[in-house]
Amino acid sequence: MEQESRLSDRIADSILSMITVEKRFLPGNKLPNENILSKELKVSRTTLREAIRILATGGILEIRRGLGTFVREDFKIGQSENLSVLTSVKVKAKDLYEMRLIFEPEAAYYAALRATDEEIQRILTLGKEIEKRIEQGKDRTEVEQAFHKSIAKATHNEFMNQLMPVIYEGIYKGVKLSKAYEEAVQATLIDHKILMDFLKARNGEGARNAMRIHILHAMEQLPME
Repeated sequence: MEQESRLSDRIADSILSMITVEKRFLPGNKLPNENILSKELKVSRTTLREAIRILATGGILEIRRGLGTFVREDFKIGQSENLSVLTSVKVKAKDLYEMRLIFEPEAAYYAALRATDEEIQRILTLGKEIEKRIEQGKDRTEVEQAFHKSIAKATHNEFMNQLMPVIYEGIYKGVKLSKAYEEAVQATLIDHKILMDFLKARNGEGARNAMRIHILHAMEQLPME
């Protein structure tokens, strides 16, 4: 039952990514029917229903009897990630990145060893989307957050999820600062490619070191107080 619950959480996260990152479904849009979506996500209809219930409880989806499942019309992209106390207090970027440095390299290590094939593929897909947005000069904040969240979730350690607000706030500040520092943006591209290669190869030590270097590069290249 615990494994089923964990799977429904991951599927809920995948659907949320379709809404907030891929923009496949906008507020007011209807999701595909159960048969189509469960086949796409490679899960049972029971697991899909549980994932939808999770998102409905979170105010993201709305189940309309006889009509289907819809993205709530009043859902604002990003609101589901703003449930952190960090958004109501001023936190120094340096402090946030130090916290990321403490636990994200280990998250990358365990993700490389424990992630399912589907989780690895999702991380790689998000990494490619980050590259595309950088090349096109588009904002990548939400995709960066989803990328790092996917790595943390792939550790299959529930406590990691409790630390996600630190990652989100750190990434938000980091992306905002990097807009004026092209060197930092290019370093992100290179660092992500190395990290993804190690994750794909399921090399835990390599992934740990790549994540550590990625965060250290940001701390060195961005003006942090």
